Amino acid sequence: MRRGEPKTLRDAHEVVMDRRPPKDANPSAWLAFRLGNARLYKAVADVDRGHHHEALYWAGYEERKAGEISAELQAEGTPAD
Repeated sequence: MRRGEPKTLRDAHEVVMDRRPPKDANPSAWLAFRLGNARLYKAVADVDRGHHHEALYWAGYEERKAGEISAELQAEGTPAD
């Protein structure tokens, strides 16, 4: 799986790990990463029906993490992109 959209949950996990920002990346980069992951996992849930619920779990997880980052940015007075 290197071309096109991921078709399986495993492919999605590989994409996520490939595009993971460095640990010390800007919080806005992490927010974009988390939101992109949530969209990716939702899309995979519709295609990889055998892992539908697990993919939706990961989408929710990424949305929760994005919410935490967004709340931190708001608390610091930094606009969330």
